[in-house]
Amino acid sequence: MHPGRIQRYHCSMNHSASHASAQGNAAQAPCPPTVLVTGGARRLGAELCRAFAAAGWRVLCHFNSSRADAQALQQELQEQGAHLELVQADLADPAARRAMMQHIATQWGPLQALVNNASLFMPDTGENYTEALAMQQIGVNLLAPLDLARLMAQQHPADAIAACCAIHVLDQKVFNLNPDYFSYTTSKLALERAVSLQAQALAPRMRVCGVAPGLLFQSGPQQADNFAAASHANLLRRPIHPQDVARTCVFLAQTPAITGATLCVDNGQHLVPLPRDILFVVDDLLKQHLPA
Repeated sequence: MHPGRIQRYHCSMNHSASHASAQGNAAQAPCPPTVLVTGGARRLGAELCRAFAAAGWRVLCHFNSSRADAQALQQELQEQGAHLELVQADLADPAARRAMMQHIATQWGPLQALVNNASLFMPDTGENYTEALAMQQIGVNLLAPLDLARLMAQQHPADAIAACCAIHVLDQKVFNLNPDYFSYTTSKLALERAVSLQAQALAPRMRVCGVAPGLLFQSGPQQADNFAAASHANLLRRPIHPQDVARTCVFLAQTPAITGATLCVDNGQHLVPLPRDILFVVDDLLKQHLPA
């Protein structure tokens, strides 16, 4: 495939019509595999959509409130010849998740991959967290990914072998604990343990993998100069490219022998222990612990 162009596929969900037309179009390209990327409109989600589209997948970009960003990404990729469709749902609502997955199965058929990228990242500590805030983050960051993966598996026959793959996007924090963002971290810790657990539970028809990125984007109260310094606070002393995380997800989706495993894509950030989140200690870290 030419790197500047996205491969085009031509297929139809109307199988009887496709069969009839096949008499005069024997060379028709096969249908592309379909992936759902949650939180796909912005930041890492948009890079995931671009990477899967470049690899020839039909991409379903989920969004909740970022409609304008989703539509801009759709226009960008469709102009390059990609299959990108938009689906909207509030992942905190179990009924909305079920309705979205039913709509996808009806409109585009069974999914071959799911990247659970959407998450809530809200500050709290082990002393001041509230049950409402904790449950909100656990609902989106843990329960929704597990539920969507289960619903995807149900789209395929029970005796299928590696028919689909769920990829849970985690955080290097799960291997490099510090007490900041307490509820967020708790939800991601549980999801990391669930990678192998769900892989066992839903085998053989579904594979389950994890990806643990390091610091990728400026977030929350972080200022640009703080982010610029923090992005070098890893073993390789350089920023982590979101495209590397996206390409890793494509690799996992396309490698049928991998399941129950999590890959760190963080320039070794998880091997640099920190007493607090990098946002709060970056200046001291760079001066004392990672001298030039």
